[in-house]
Amino acid sequence: MEALELLNIISLGETSRVQFKELLDNQDSIAAEMIAMSNSKGGIILFGVKDKTGEIVGLDYLQIQDTVQKLGNIATNSVKPQVFLETEVVSVGDENKNILIIYLEEGIAKPYKDSQGRIWVKQGSDKRRLTDNNELLRLFQQSGFVYLDEMIVPNTTIDTIDKNKVSKYLSIIDSREIEIPERELYQNINLLKNNHLTLGGLLFFSSQPQKYRPAFCVKAVSFFGNDIAGTDYKDSVDIVGTIPEMFEQCMSFFKRNLLHTQQGQNFNSTGLLEISQVALEELVQNALTHRDYSKNSPIRIFVFDNRIELISPGVLPNSLTIDNIKMGNAVVRNPLIVSYASKLMKYRGIGSGVRRAIKEQPNIEFINDIEGEQFNVIIPRLNVK
Repeated sequence: MEALELLNIISLGETSRVQFKELLDNQDSIAAEMIAMSNSKGGIILFGVKDKTGEIVGLDYLQIQDTVQKLGNIATNSVKPQVFLETEVVSVGDENKNILIIYLEEGIAKPYKDSQGRIWVKQGSDKRRLTDNNELLRLFQQSGFVYLDEMIVPNTTIDTIDKNKVSKYLSIIDSREIEIPERELYQNINLLKNNHLTLGGLLFFSSQPQKYRPAFCVKAVSFFGNDIAGTDYKDSVDIVGTIPEMFEQCMSFFKRNLLHTQQGQNFNSTGLLEISQVALEELVQNALTHRDYSKNSPIRIFVFDNRIELISPGVLPNSLTIDNIKMGNAVVRNPLIVSYASKLMKYRGIGSGVRRAIKEQPNIEFINDIEGEQFNVIIPRLNVK
């Protein structure tokens, strides 16, 4: 790292990915910081900078060597599983004060714990101990140890299944008559596990998924004006049902709340949506299939006079970035849901959806809101006011 870049980072203060330490004076605290960053999005720890003021005090040679040795011991013995550190020393200022930089990558074996079994995560510029079961599941999910869509939904039974929906699915995947006992068949397609529906099964093959998971719906509102705080709206609906049913209702909501324009068509034609229908289809399908189902909150769709917004619970999984998804890279958070969607919807599941949406609608803005733990899609409208 260049000195000017480091000075700029220090001038901005501590964040969820940047921490200041004057000295390594509390090994348990440093272990917790390493764990929190590894369980979150990674970051850097700067030694030789006061954490309250950002004042650069620097470290001498012996302090640097002692700190590096202790950090190695902490990473090996006090963090489970162990983490690997990259270190760098940068001299800054007219007095060439030495800053020791410790780089921590986002972990691939979450959740990381301390020697007492405690799990730490980042909370803004601070860290906090994780105690919520849903958050713990999310960490397991990020490491690929647990897929939430394959977990059972309590209080569901085989009677929760809509057999007509299953029959339609079976006719798509195999046109032959399948001679398998009903319960075994449902287990074979990962719809039923331990006599309960899986979450993926519930969201595709139940008549009333929201009876068991009320928050897994879509809240759609069309506002007058451009302010979410406005009290007047043109249209508001809670969209419920299975994922394919919610997809169709979302598209109907867009069609009745967006303009239809000629766009070079014959004057007598019904016109095309002001925003590409193909792009909207891809984005809505992505939201429904890739959202974070460990978060007990709905997808939100807002139509304003000058834009639309589509907000999904949860940020991009693992190490995915906005640049990654624009290039067609994908990490499947909900493999069972994706499997069902690839058979029952227009969804392809090969990472091409975002690229297709951008090709059809180049002015899409993507925001991976790490602090708010949500993924936002914003598209300007033609009738900007």
